[in-house]
Amino acid sequence: MRFADTIGNPEAIEALRSMVDSDRIPHALLLAGPSGIGKMQLARAFISYINCTDRHNGDACGRCPSCRRIAAGNDPDIHYVYPICKKDKRSVSIDCLEQWNQMLKDSPYMDPTRWLELLEAGNSQPQIYVNEADAIAETAALSSYADRFKIFLIWLPERMNLQAANKLLKLLEEPYEDTIFIAVSNEPAQILPTIMSRMRRIEMRPPQPDTILQALMNRGVSQEAAESAATLCGGSLRRAFQLLGNTGETEEFGLIFRDTMRNAYARNAINLRQISEQVAAMGREKIMRLLDYFSRMVRENFIANLSIPPLNAMTRDEVQFASRFAPYIHSGNVETMLSDTDRARADIARNANSKIVLFDYFLQLLLALYRKPNKAPA
Repeated sequence: MRFADTIGNPEAIEALRSMVDSDRIPHALLLAGPSGIGKMQLARAFISYINCTDRHNGDACGRCPSCRRIAAGNDPDIHYVYPICKKDKRSVSIDCLEQWNQMLKDSPYMDPTRWLELLEAGNSQPQIYVNEADAIAETAALSSYADRFKIFLIWLPERMNLQAANKLLKLLEEPYEDTIFIAVSNEPAQILPTIMSRMRRIEMRPPQPDTILQALMNRGVSQEAAESAATLCGGSLRRAFQLLGNTGETEEFGLIFRDTMRNAYARNAINLRQISEQVAAMGREKIMRLLDYFSRMVRENFIANLSIPPLNAMTRDEVQFASRFAPYIHSGNVETMLSDTDRARADIARNANSKIVLFDYFLQLLLALYRKPNKAPA
């Protein structure tokens, strides 16, 4: 992984490059920003640049022994830390190393839903446990093997439980000279404040559509497909690549959304129940993607109702439906519809009965569509 392989955030890249070039790498660093924008990609490129023995043109060479070890995932001085579920005697990250390597292969833009699937988490919520902090402390006390630094790359430090966070804090307060901690966070506000205060924070932002468009075309994607993905992804690189791989799924979700809303407006509970049963058969992961699509469409139709076309990001079919449907998504029901969708998604993620959850959700949409807009203040 090299800086050249990442997309967007040139300011963050330059800040990281400057740390290495000036030999002023902080002992603890935080890359923070929305999920799916490439933070893990950049963290791994940064690690390659730190350890590369033949840097040139402001990037790692990709060919030296260190670069090859990192690319192969077998560098003894790079330690990945990530939330897991205590299951089958699992207690530290390395117990799920096989799943982690699969995650990096399947989802380089780090889809939390994919991670739950790989862990077979069920109703459990992955955490970083106190055993992990003990393991980090033991490893940090050892000398590095092949590189100048031992590096701990922590994915989702906000998932660290309090006992683990307090133990890690001691390491950050008295760091070893040859140890670097790099944290990658989707929700930095959830990190223990005392830990945050000991990390240098690099803020990352979603790439602009033009940047995503050019990056996709550079990867051989046709201009038409790249323009569609860049417009619809909302700055999420993960979503952009998902759209490219699931164009048929997007069309399928669009048909379901339109069918659901038409039957909800017609107050046809029988048809809504049939739709809920059909959707339930898709399986949990696909249902969650569908509900993400419903959330986006509710937002897009609300924006369309406000008559601000430049802010809309919809396909031709979605725009055509919104031209008639958007007036029914307004100030009186948009928040309710979004919260109902989020609640249904959370229930599905917890393995609740899909048929019951979806039918109840569709009935809530029916009720919301008949609410009146909020009155404007006098």
